[in-house]
Amino acid sequence: MPTTSSEPHRDTELPDVTALAKLGIGSAALHGLSDVHAPAVGRDHPWIVRASDERSRDAAVIAGSIVDPEIPVLTVADLGVLRRVRVEDDNSVDVDITPTYSGCPAVAAMTTDIRRALVVHGYSVVRVHTVLSPAWSTDDMTDVARDMLQRFGIAPPGPAMHAGPVGLTLAVRCPHCGSTRTTESGRFGSTSCKSMWTCTECREPFDHFKTLH
Repeated sequence: MPTTSSEPHRDTELPDVTALAKLGIGSAALHGLSDVHAPAVGRDHPWIVRASDERSRDAAVIAGSIVDPEIPVLTVADLGVLRRVRVEDDNSVDVDITPTYSGCPAVAAMTTDIRRALVVHGYSVVRVHTVLSPAWSTDDMTDVARDMLQRFGIAPPGPAMHAGPVGLTLAVRCPHCGSTRTTESGRFGSTSCKSMWTCTECREPFDHFKTLH
């Protein structure tokens, strides 16, 4: 069951994303800064096929195609934060998303972008719920997400350890040159879910997406 929910938003309540992008604010502006773009999300995506019926699957493709405002080469489907999409008989939509960690500031932007996209596609009432259980893990990311992180210059996380001995990170591979001669230079990177590393081979700094479980 959703732990929190929000009231339905209609088109007239949505912010002007074009104006925000011109000011350099939001996912649209960030997306325009990169030569690497998020791949299209299809109906055969592993998180989309979980939708219960065809109408819900159509809506899930729209919601799942929204990109992470902090890492605009990742869709919310590939990131694994899209948990459930259901279209009701009155054509309203319920969307469940799970943040990568408590207090993640990207959730608000994702919620707004999902609402906007579904309203534009004709869904009059869109309810986006933040669901905290089960918690998100980096294992929820698809292989596509890990590849996109690498191409975007962010070292992807390793496999999460759910039981047994605690794993140690002996080396993080540099996303720029592939060297494992790297050192952690900061516990936190550009966001709380990433740490800062430096490659002693090519001397480039880079973010590493922390492994979370």
